[in-house]
Amino acid sequence: MSEHDPRPTPSREGDPQQDSSESEPVDAPAEQPPRPGGEAPADESGETPESPSRPGARRFKIWTPVLLLLVFLTVQTVRPLPSPALKLGAAMSSYTFGGQFGIPWPEKGQGAVHVQGVGNLGTFGEQKPVPIASVAKVMTAYVLLQEHPLKKDEPGPMIEVDAKAVKDGMSEDESRVEGLTAGMKFSQQDMLKMLMIPSGNNIARLLARWDAGSTDETGFVRKMNDAAKALGMKDTTYTDPSGLDAKTVSTAVDQLKLAEAVMKFDAFRPIVAMPNAAIDGLPEPIYNNNDNLLLADLSIKGIKTGSNTAAGGALMWAAYKTVGDKTLLVLGTMLDQRVEGPDRNGANSLVLVKDNSKKVIEAVRDALTSAVAVRKGQVVGHLDDGLGGLTPLVATEDLEVIGVPGQESELRITGGGRTVPHRAKAGTEVGTLTAGSGPDSMGIPVALQEDLPEPSFMSKLTRLG
Repeated sequence: MSEHDPRPTPSREGDPQQDSSESEPVDAPAEQPPRPGGEAPADESGETPESPSRPGARRFKIWTPVLLLLVFLTVQTVRPLPSPALKLGAAMSSYTFGGQFGIPWPEKGQGAVHVQGVGNLGTFGEQKPVPIASVAKVMTAYVLLQEHPLKKDEPGPMIEVDAKAVKDGMSEDESRVEGLTAGMKFSQQDMLKMLMIPSGNNIARLLARWDAGSTDETGFVRKMNDAAKALGMKDTTYTDPSGLDAKTVSTAVDQLKLAEAVMKFDAFRPIVAMPNAAIDGLPEPIYNNNDNLLLADLSIKGIKTGSNTAAGGALMWAAYKTVGDKTLLVLGTMLDQRVEGPDRNGANSLVLVKDNSKKVIEAVRDALTSAVAVRKGQVVGHLDDGLGGLTPLVATEDLEVIGVPGQESELRITGGGRTVPHRAKAGTEVGTLTAGSGPDSMGIPVALQEDLPEPSFMSKLTRLG
């Protein structure tokens, strides 16, 4: 056959060149029925062909991170700023007075001393519960004044003497107020005088019955123990309102807590400072067992003696000392003071505890001194805005502290009732620097050394807290 032969070439089996009109057709994909819901059938790879809605879904996936970022940035910029904090410098946590001071404690017993606004000066002896005798009457007065408050020089309600108080007043084995008859009435203030000045056991029991509205003192004693618990007196148990019962026990540290609390009553302080008192209705004036200390020219103004065979000699005292322009209250307790040899009802031990306490009071009053702990303009710390910004704080005046040689006085910085700002000018007072302890602690204002700017936009965005 020539190169240009027009006749068709015979086909051979399996020849791919055969005419498509004569050969078997190539298999086409079988038509698949539509899926339920009108979805397009999947192709051979198992994937569903894109529907017209798929490009929108892809765009949503692309924009999701952007939207989340915008939400995050919005939240960061509008949520409340953290509260600024005032912080002391590392070297400003305390001030220590130069020199050394030692309290002349006795060899035996236990004691504790505290100066309001200055702090605890020390303790001695094992703080174990011991009988406290008539010092227990301080808690009796405390509960009464809580239940029936009196203003200074206010007489208060009238209280009637019952037959039991008259009978108790005839006992020669305990301290008492004599000359009472059933039906007599005395003001609450005069009753407190009879309780605290001559240490009348019969008056303590009468007041307990009157307060509890009962014929016995059980309910009142329960109030005494509740009050002790509220004051944190963990090693104290009261079993009677007078202290005659040897099972009424406490420690010097616990009684010091009570001394701080009871001396806050305006109606109490003048009573325990009285060496004696004349009361209408009594045949004779009443005299204070603590009168020699009250008249000792040491500004001693109470508080209560106690003595019996079980307790020995016990004393809770209050004295004052003026340092510069501040008058400080010195509080102390001394328990379990005993003499060798005969000691009827602790009479000689009472003399001993008063003598030993006088030495401590005198030494503490002589040692109290003042010093400048911080100078005006000194940097004492910084204001932390909570976002990484620190603004220095300076003292606006000298901070004078009071203490005894060798004592460490704690320094603290607080808002002092002010709202610490997020933005303020240099010189703005934003807090208070205090030294000492309690509500009578000494303090001065602190101010910004430089402008406190409002937190920047970037600091708001990058905060993590």
